[in-house]
Amino acid sequence: MRKPKVYLETTMFNRMVETGRKYCDETKRLFEEIAQGKFQPYTSAYVIQEINDAQDVKRAAMLALIAEYSITVLPLDYETVELAKRYVKEGIIPERYTTDAQHIASACVHEMDYILSLNFQHINKVKTKVATALVNQMLGYRSAMICAPMEVTDNEDDG
Repeated sequence: MRKPKVYLETTMFNRMVETGRKYCDETKRLFEEIAQGKFQPYTSAYVIQEINDAQDVKRAAMLALIAEYSITVLPLDYETVELAKRYVKEGIIPERYTTDAQHIASACVHEMDYILSLNFQHINKVKTKVATALVNQMLGYRSAMICAPMEVTDNEDDG
């Protein structure tokens, strides 16, 4: 059986190196399952750009996760930029948050199964899920399912 391809948006890296914030434990569980080989993990050069804006210690810790968990970094590419521009043009993502559109576009262009995000303002929300899926369908892209980490990991209480 093929392992699901998961795109890790910047909030996944933030929660992995933070403590005491909401969803830190759920994100750590996701990374445990990545280490166990349950998922094929990906991120993008867009995430790397955002990580590079973090403070030194936090930046180093987040970047170290990429090697530690063998996360493939998807490149910056024209097709992703164009799809992201379309999301902005359609009013799905505000122009000042173009990087959020680039995360979604990168995952869809590179045929991810899931986009894992705790960005509930612009990425992981119903409007974005529905509207990007419509644009993707219209342009011939398969949509990645946008969800939070706890929606794809095994719940230890399930038995």
